[in-house]
Amino acid sequence: MCPLGHANKTMAKRDTYKYHFKIGNEIKHGGITNDLERREVEHQQKWPSGHIKQVGRKTTEEAARKWEEEKGFTG
Repeated sequence: MCPLGHANKTMAKRDTYKYHFKIGNEIKHGGITNDLERREVEHQQKWPSGHIKQVGRKTTEEAARKWEEEKGFTG
């Protein structure tokens, strides 16, 4: 038990970002990453004038993958 009397549970880490890669207001791509800056640079190889916009807060990888699939960003 933790000091507050709750049972100890292993919590999944919230270390994954959901994002849209945009040029102006147009979404060119969406996905998930654990490093927004690195991912933005990678996308800018294809779309130099684009930028990443974080969607929501950091979440678990499992939840982020579900969002990615629901939005149709997976292959």
